[in-house]
Formats: sequence, structure tokens, C-alpha cells
Amino acid sequence: MWSFKGFPATDAKLARWVLAAEDICFKNAVLSYFFRVGKCIPITRGAGIYQEHMNEALDCLSKGYWLHTFPEGKVCQGNGPIRRLKWGTASLIARASVTPIVLPIVHSGFEKVMPEKSFLGRRPPFPLCKKEIRIIVGEPIEFDLPRLKEAAKSVSAESTSPSLGWPTCPHGLNEAAQRHLYSNISHRIWIAMEGLRSFGTSLMKVKGTIN
Repeated sequence: MWSFKGFPATDAKLARWVLAAEDICFKNAVLSYFFRVGKCIPITRGAGIYQEHMNEALDCLSKGYWLHTFPEGKVCQGNGPIRRLKWGTASLIARASVTPIVLPIVHSGFEKVMPEKSFLGRRPPFPLCKKEIRIIVGEPIEFDLPRLKEAAKSVSAESTSPSLGWPTCPHGLNEAAQRHLYSNISHRIWIAMEGLRSFGTSLMKVKGTIN
């Protein structure tokens, strides 16, 4: 994905860090070494936004590194609308010491490279070749976090949602305020990603008509 024109695929210092599923990429010593060398940070799906390795991701952001996330939080090989985004990406944006710029990217075609159930009901042992992959990069998104945090604080006073035991953020946001903040950030990213997906779908229909 990072080898197409314009992305620093061959420069180790500029190459992205990425959040990777622990149960897929770190299930044995060989895979763990391979993906760690590839600047992957293990994330345990279902362990919440305050799990240990999220601090490593925050450290990358504080140093100005490029951090890539998959905000849906799961492997999705369907062609439908973008699923509801998990709050992990939003929490990193809100908690980073320097507010990162978000670059939305939508891709399709990887389901043909590593289809979930093509080889005895499982993924193939190696990626399949000669498959068309489409990658669409959107416009950068910048968040006015001070304004969003103040809005979240005002809304949280009326919240009656049960607590999950989250810690209070350094900016004084209680759990209800964090929920509101992360939901707003995630929704804005979702809108951008869904717009890119719809654009890509329309583009392919036009291409098919021309062909």
C-alpha cells in the first residue's frame, strides 16, 4: 500500500508507524519480529482505548511521526458503506501532545489479494498477484480541539451513561466528556472516508461504462 508514488516507502525514518492487530500480526515470535521491524505497534482488539501500547502510539505522535490506523478496528472485505469507527483513533488525536493532522485514505482490492476464505476456507498462505488495488487519498483534516473539548465538557454535565472506568484526561475531561469528544472526532473522519468510498465507487462505474 505504501509503495505507490509520493509515499516514502524506502526511507525507514519517514515510513509510517501503524497499529496492528496482535492476534494476527504478533501471534508467534517470527511474525512479532517481522512486524516490529516494520514499525508496527501491537494492539489487542477489544482491550479498550487505554491499553498499554496506545501510549507507544501517543509517543510516536508526540515526536511528529506518521502514524497509520485502521479506525474501523477490524478486517472488512465487503463493498458496503464504511462501518462505524471505533474510538481508538479519535482518542489518540485528542490525547496527543501535538494535535495531529489527519489524512483520510480509503482503499479497495486488498480483498482480492488476501481473500478471507479462498484457501480451504481460510486466507491464502501468500498474497495473490496481479490484482487491481485502488487507493484514494482525501484532503487533510485539522481539528480545533480546544473548541471541541469545551463543547464536550458542557454536554457531559447532562450525561447519564454508565461508567466504563476511564481515567480523567489531563485536560479535565471526565468519561462522559471523552465519549462525546471521541464520537464527534470519529464522525468527522467517517464522513470524509465515506465520501472517498462513494467517490471511488462512482469512478469505477464510470470506468466500467467507458470500457
